[in-house]
Amino acid sequence: MKVLYVEDDPMNRRVVKDMLAVADVEMSEAEDAQIGLDMIETQRFDLILMDLRMPGMDGLTAIRQIRGRVDDIRSVPVIVVTADATHDILQRCLAAGADDLLRKPVAMNMLFDAIGRVIAKTDPAKALLA
Repeated sequence: MKVLYVEDDPMNRRVVKDMLAVADVEMSEAEDAQIGLDMIETQRFDLILMDLRMPGMDGLTAIRQIRGRVDDIRSVPVIVVTADATHDILQRCLAAGADDLLRKPVAMNMLFDAIGRVIAKTDPAKALLA
């Protein structure tokens, strides 16, 4: 499985990368939304983890751009990773096209639960993390 984590904080990226490494999940990193959007042009990802609050383009705008595409990239599952996990934020994320929401600070069991839920919905054959 190949995951892209779009997050401006290098420590948050490092923590999640270490967690995913336990399950031999390959993680690529983008420090802002535009870099993440550029990366999906040239690389194939099975899942995108997306921070909401970043300099420049925010995560919701990036998700809307991904969902607005006309190619297969539009269906790549996206999990929002945010400290601001209110009901209103959840609704805004789902409306933008996110598949799930994960609250920071990220705990390993919550990360794998969210990935398992999303992958099971989108591709049951890949639901090895569930």
